[in-house]
Amino acid sequence: MKRSYLFLLLFLLILSEHVLAQDETIAPKYSNEFLQIGVGARALGMGNSIVAGVNDVTSVYWNPAGLTGVNKKLDVGLMHSEYFAGIAKYDYLGLAHSIDDKSSIGFAAIRFGVDNIPNTTQLIDNEGNIDYDRITTFTAADYGFLFSYGRKLGVEGLSVGGTVKVIHRRAGEFARSWGFGLDAGLQYKINDKWYFGAMARDITSTFNAWIFNLDTDMQEVFLETGNEIPENGLELTMPRLILAAKRKFDIGWQDITISPEINAVITTDGKRNTLIKSGLVSIDPMAGLEIGWRNIVAIRTGINNFQYVKNFDDSQSLVFQPNVGLGVTFKGITLDYAFTNIGNQSEALFSHVVSLKFGFK
Repeated sequence: MKRSYLFLLLFLLILSEHVLAQDETIAPKYSNEFLQIGVGARALGMGNSIVAGVNDVTSVYWNPAGLTGVNKKLDVGLMHSEYFAGIAKYDYLGLAHSIDDKSSIGFAAIRFGVDNIPNTTQLIDNEGNIDYDRITTFTAADYGFLFSYGRKLGVEGLSVGGTVKVIHRRAGEFARSWGFGLDAGLQYKINDKWYFGAMARDITSTFNAWIFNLDTDMQEVFLETGNEIPENGLELTMPRLILAAKRKFDIGWQDITISPEINAVITTDGKRNTLIKSGLVSIDPMAGLEIGWRNIVAIRTGINNFQYVKNFDDSQSLVFQPNVGLGVTFKGITLDYAFTNIGNQSEALFSHVVSLKFGFK
């Protein structure tokens, strides 16, 4: 019983989020945030610090300019993870194809969803009796489909890329939206030691057109519980810029390399709870480290998601999200693991993330 009402509350909050967005602005904070979680256990283990150094199938998501590092006819990436004690499922499929020695194309599909949510809005019949047979279930899920192209330019070490995004979000049969957006990326490599990257997400502002379909009975439930009835509208995702730098060190012993990378995410939707913030933009720094041996074994760690939290005595403390990971490559198949979450170290709900990459020559 309590679990049913918990899911009902979650459902109402999901819908009311869009109502509030329409009342205040069509460009709310944290729009389409499921596309900011990240893909690939390698990146997640490094605290999402990978925009400068990514060069595989996950470049479709992180930086399409990195697709120029794909040298196979077909590169495939897969990932599955679960959050909030398994309530939410997060899945990713990536494909990349090398057209020639200068250009590649890629595709990625992402899903973040909660399945089998009880709909208890009709739990009580017209006579005031509780009837559990009136409970149905629905799915709230977000989908992203990314189509990318990367190409090397005439300047040695310089690559650019672009991504077209198609977004579909829905909460059962009650609400759905379609959206479109564009990303652009750049990478510059110097002597296989220094790597620089820039990723502009939602460069033209990504929009989602929402349509709500609530029957009369459900509208009455909303009104009786003090919730406003959502209306069809447009939701914009504001642009963000990611700047990155990586340095690769060959220590000259046992073919071991050490590669630290730093990224800075610059958002333009107003003040956020980040390390550096203002009324116009906020900057969220992150850092990662990868120690590799002969492109066979890699150990990773990273920190990101710096936030200030208020203590019981009204003081503030700075917290962050730690991450660790491991990767193993054998006969062209790479298995990556990360121990991470989507919160910070003040929250104990860490997740085990596993991803797989393989290619066909």
